Amino acid sequence: MGAEVVIEGLTKSFGKQAIWRDVTLNLPPGEVSVMLGPSGTGKSVFLKSMIGLLKPDKGSCVINGTDIVTCSERQLYETRKLFGVLFQDGALFGSMNLYDNVAFPLREHTKKSETEIRNIVLDKLDMTGLAGADDKLPGEISGGMRKRAGLARALVLDPEIILCDEPDSGLDPVRTAYLSQLLIDLNAQIDATILIVTHNINLARTVPDNLGMLFRKELVMFGPREVLLTSDEPVVEQFLNGRRLGPIGMSEEKDSAQMALEQAMADGGHHDGSTEDVRGIVPQLQPTPGLPVRQGAVRRKDRVVQILHTLPAAAQEGIIASLSPEERRHYGIPEPSVTAGSTLPPHRGNLPTDDVANLPTDQQWPADQGGQTRRMPPQRGGR
Repeated sequence: MGAEVVIEGLTKSFGKQAIWRDVTLNLPPGEVSVMLGPSGTGKSVFLKSMIGLLKPDKGSCVINGTDIVTCSERQLYETRKLFGVLFQDGALFGSMNLYDNVAFPLREHTKKSETEIRNIVLDKLDMTGLAGADDKLPGEISGGMRKRAGLARALVLDPEIILCDEPDSGLDPVRTAYLSQLLIDLNAQIDATILIVTHNINLARTVPDNLGMLFRKELVMFGPREVLLTSDEPVVEQFLNGRRLGPIGMSEEKDSAQMALEQAMADGGHHDGSTEDVRGIVPQLQPTPGLPVRQGAVRRKDRVVQILHTLPAAAQEGIIASLSPEERRHYGIPEPSVTAGSTLPPHRGNLPTDDVANLPTDQQWPADQGGQTRRMPPQRGGR
């Protein structure tokens, strides 16, 4: 099973320019999480800070008991071995064929024989759909194949945590859909913890178990996908619908005058070019038939049902709707599912739990359960 990542109060700035501050979240082990945010909100900086390529100003990032913010260089080196990273451009060596690109980490960081390396490399190439392409150079293949080769290289050291920095960048919608399915399939096979940074709304709505968003130098929300997909938080709703109307501007947040003008235009019937409201929960991608059951999804169901009564009604409905009749019986959830505006009583059936009765009831996603739901401070104009 993948490692849990526990982040508390993480803050990063370059000189006097704050990138983000007081970021607190848990990446549950073996689950797939996505981090959204407008351009320039420091999503890639966040990934680099998680693996110690950039040093945060304060806070902690604990992985298997090691805080990468305060640990020694030797501890950091060992902890980095838990990570596999898919960089935005694939970061392949142009003079090496795909076989040697994927073999590179094994030759650098292990003492395995060439026979062992060959078996591992061919296995990872096959896992990412690149069987038979091992002798091709990066310049001879498509962008989608380069992404998959980068992912194969990220897998060769059997990481517990996989970080993907905008894996859909430069890909058309069809290739992005294939890559999304590949990430779910990999999670089913190796049970690694996966964090994806992306702008792609379709990927964000269909792939992750957990969803978060960075904006205005803060973590707006982080928690179960159903909470964000049904959220009425203005910045989340605007981003998921790709609208101009809302707090996000062209370069930074808007002032109150600009927001009032756009609202007046919308009230007057002016169309801003966005699509219809897509808020709502769509089915999550499932592993390709024939692959193992995704254990991260099984653990996630246990976890969210355990705190179901603390979540907003719309999120409760979405979670219950995703459960089969057998799962509802297992969890002791009555039929039919809850109706809009209703809430569930605290759950006490068939779940491994220390003290369900003491779970919080303020509709917040508790940090010690794998994440948190945070709300933006009130918008202040003139910034």
